[in-house]
Amino acid sequence: MFRIISGKWKAKKIAAPKNFEVRPTTDFAKEALFSILENKYDMQSISVLDLFAGIGSITLEFASRGCQNVTSVELNPKHTAFINTTASELDMALQINVQRGDVFDWLKKFRNKKSFEIVFSDAPFEMEEKKYHELISLVLNNKYLKENGVLIVEHQSRMKLDHPNLIDTRKYGNVSFSFFEPNKEDNQEL
Repeated sequence: MFRIISGKWKAKKIAAPKNFEVRPTTDFAKEALFSILENKYDMQSISVLDLFAGIGSITLEFASRGCQNVTSVELNPKHTAFINTTASELDMALQINVQRGDVFDWLKKFRNKKSFEIVFSDAPFEMEEKKYHELISLVLNNKYLKENGVLIVEHQSRMKLDHPNLIDTRKYGNVSFSFFEPNKEDNQEL
């Protein structure tokens, strides 16, 4: 169970089927994250890429806040179906584009095709640290971020993600968000 915190569907509770193994971002952490983002971006005019979308907690939050262009990538077919169904029920189907697939394969396949203001990743917490670094490299080195964009990686607080593009890490209990700036133009061809 998670709830949409703000926007058109503020306080709407979303109940996932009991057999779904998911870990939606806590309300406390989500509220803090969106407070940061709404101070920097106009939600109505940005595009978002939600990686490891799960059952859509972050995707639906962006859409509820007026974001018209959210792409969600999730491997589990039950989860993608759930996001699509929920988006339809909440009249958000035109705002959300759900892509079923492995995030790493998807990032390799669609490199240099489209850029986003925000790329959000909530990989499984048990993912190895080297895979986090691979993910960061795939996003930063393949022009997934617009010039004013940000990559946000949700991870366990005990993991420290060192990277030259890291600009901030915010800790909320055992969950942290690390923020990465795009590569500078002259470094894009690495």
